Amino acid sequence: MSVVIIGGHDRMVCQYMKICKNYKCKAKVFTQMPASLNKQVGTPDMFILFTNTVSHKMVKCAVDEAKKKNIRVVRCHTSSGAALENILKEHTA
Repeated sequence: MSVVIIGGHDRMVCQYMKICKNYKCKAKVFTQMPASLNKQVGTPDMFILFTNTVSHKMVKCAVDEAKKKNIRVVRCHTSSGAALENILKEHTA
């Protein structure tokens, strides 16, 4: 399974990657808005949006890509490691 994480904290990127690896998921993490986000996300199985730490522009871009490519979007207000683990437990089972 592959996931794209949009939002979160810069200092947590390594932890997010480690947690995803524990659940046998490939992950791309975008904590900042790159110039061409829509070209960099690819076609993952799921988008995870940490809504508290992300701009509206990034959310809109991610949701638009998800609609185009029929990809599941999971939104979470907090961007903690525990929140990511709960999401992965629920959606990878």
